[in-house]
Amino acid sequence: MNVLSTGFNGLFILEPKVLGDARGYFMESYNRQTLLKAGIDITFIQDNQSSSKKGVLRGLHFQQAPYAQTKLVRALSGSILDVAVDLRKAEPTFGQHFSIELSGENKKQLLVPKGFAHGFLVLSDIAEVYYKCDEFYKPEADGGIHYKSAGIDWKFSDDMLILSDKDKNLPDLKTAKFQF
Repeated sequence: MNVLSTGFNGLFILEPKVLGDARGYFMESYNRQTLLKAGIDITFIQDNQSSSKKGVLRGLHFQQAPYAQTKLVRALSGSILDVAVDLRKAEPTFGQHFSIELSGENKKQLLVPKGFAHGFLVLSDIAEVYYKCDEFYKPEADGGIHYKSAGIDWKFSDDMLILSDKDKNLPDLKTAKFQF
């Protein structure tokens, strides 16, 4: 597995080595030793999976400290535009975002550290997204920022986006409350 830098402190792309033949493929999707060798020491304790149709935008979400989560995100099938927004005020990348297409085909993963808002847009007809977390979900620590507030090119017009009422009403980056 290759661990690639993104230019954001702690935000990495993981590219698995995929071994394919006439039967299909095999890949190692997670290896703690590989991450430790890259200086990444994370213990994941919860896995989540979602299925969404084209145009669904989930996010941009985070959990407040001390329940902030690191996430390892991948698309099992279909494709998504995966986005992370840096909310760490002490970082030079504060308020900036990183986006990448994750798909069942490219098998890339995004490691999103604590202190980022995270979300994704489904680009394909359907996408199944799977992610690991290093903290349990705590509803009382739930937070987010509005999808339009970080200058992200979501690739779709607003009328094509499908959002939850919660996500439609999240505060913008300038007024959201967070401590990272």
